[in-house]
Amino acid sequence: MEEKNQGAHVVFLPYPSQGHINPLLQFAKRLASKGVKATVATTHYTVKYICAPNVAVEPISDGFDEGGFSQAQNEDVYLKAFRDNGSRTLSQLIHKYQDSSFPVNCVVYDSFLPWALDVAKKKGIYGASFFTNSATVCAIFSRIHRGLISLPVKPDETPLLLPGLPPLNLPDLPSFVLAPESHPAYLAMNLRQYSNLEKADWVFGNTFENLEGQAAKGVSDLWPGKLIGPMVPSAFLDGRIVGDKGYGASLWNPLGSKTVQWLETKPRESVAYVSFGSMVSLAAEQMEEIALGLKCSNTHFIWVVRESEIGKLPPEFADSTKEKGLIVTWCNQLEMLVHPAIGCFVTHCGWNSTLEGLSLGVPMIGVPKWADQMTDAKFIEEIWGVGVRAKEDEKGILRGEELISCLKQVMGKGERSLEIRRNASKLKALAKEAISEGGSSDKCIDEFVERLKCRN
Repeated sequence: MEEKNQGAHVVFLPYPSQGHINPLLQFAKRLASKGVKATVATTHYTVKYICAPNVAVEPISDGFDEGGFSQAQNEDVYLKAFRDNGSRTLSQLIHKYQDSSFPVNCVVYDSFLPWALDVAKKKGIYGASFFTNSATVCAIFSRIHRGLISLPVKPDETPLLLPGLPPLNLPDLPSFVLAPESHPAYLAMNLRQYSNLEKADWVFGNTFENLEGQAAKGVSDLWPGKLIGPMVPSAFLDGRIVGDKGYGASLWNPLGSKTVQWLETKPRESVAYVSFGSMVSLAAEQMEEIALGLKCSNTHFIWVVRESEIGKLPPEFADSTKEKGLIVTWCNQLEMLVHPAIGCFVTHCGWNSTLEGLSLGVPMIGVPKWADQMTDAKFIEEIWGVGVRAKEDEKGILRGEELISCLKQVMGKGERSLEIRRNASKLKALAKEAISEGGSSDKCIDEFVERLKCRN
C-alpha cells in the first residue's frame, strides 16, 4: 500500500556552463511550482551566479573551486577532477538532508555527468538523466555508443538513415561525428552520457512531442526519453510560474536598459538580433565578413560581441554603423527575442538558442560552427521551415553577400519569408501548448511529480 510523501526533494546537478545550467534550473523551477522541494547543486565557482525563487542552491566541488574550468585549462583533467570531487561532495549534500523534513529522494543530473547516477544508487534514491541536446542528436550519439554507427562517418556512408529521422548528409551531422579527433574529450563526454543510462529511473529530454516526437520514438529502445521541454522561463510560454521572466542564472553581467531603449525606436520586425552564444569564437576573417554583411544590408541589427571578441571587429565599424546598428557585449536574449522590433535571429544554433527562437516564434538564420549546431541548423531550415541555413565557402567562411541574401530571404516580403513566419508562429503555439496545463510535456512532468510523492 502506498502512502503520500509530501516531502519530495530533488537535487539538480548541471554541468557548470551557461547552456547547461539554464534548462536544469528551469526544470527545478517547474517542479518547485508543483510542490516539490528543489535544490540546485552547482560548483563553488558558479554558485554565486544562481538565484531563483523557491529553488535552493548548494555548492559542490569540481576540484577547482576558485576558477572552475579556466583553472583546470584541460578538458580531461577537469572532467576527472569533477567526477572525483563531485561524487564525494554530492554524496555529502544528500547525507546533509538525510534526517531533515525533506530528505533527498531523487537526483536529476546533467547527462554529461553520469557518475551522479552512481551516487544516487549508492544512496538508495532515484536517479534521472537530463539531456540538454535535441532528441535527434541523442539518436545519433546513442547509436554511436552502441557501435551501430562507426566514426568517422564518411561520404559514402551518407545519407545516414535512422528511424524517425530525415536522411542526414555530411553537413547535417555533429562535428564530432565527422572529425572525432577534433575534440576527443568532448566526444568522449557525449558518448559517456549513455554509459549507465539503463540504470536511470527516468530519462528527460529538453524538447517536446510536436517538435521531435518521431525522433524520440525512433530511438526509444536506446534513449527512452520523456520529453518535458521547452525549458524556457514561464513568462514566455504558459505564464503559470509567477514572475518567471528569466532563468535565474547568468555567468555574465547583462547590460541595462540601453538596448531595449534603442529597440523601442525601431519599426516592428525590422531588427536582426545576432548572437553566437557563450562559447563560439569566430575567426577575425569571419567577424569581418559578418560586419560587412550587416553594414551593407538594409537591416537594423543588434550584434552581441563578447568582450574577448571585440578586437576582431573592423576598425571604425561601430561608428560607421551607429545609425542602423548596436553592438553590445551581452544582453538578456529572451528579452531581445520577445521584443516586437526583432524580425530575425542570426544564431549559432545551439539547442537552447534554437528552443528560445522556436518558443518565441522568431525566424532564424543558422550559422552553425561545431558540435550539435549543424544538425539543429538542418532542422531549422529543412524540417521545421522556420529559417534558413547560411552557406559557407570552401574556407568555411560565411561571406557578407551570403548573409545579406539570407536576411532578404527571412526578413523580406517574398513568399518564402511569409512561409517562414507562418511556420515560426505555428511552432511557437505548439511549444506553449506542450508546457501548458494538460500539454504533452506538462503531463510527463506531472507523472514524475506523482511518482516522487509516492513511496511504499
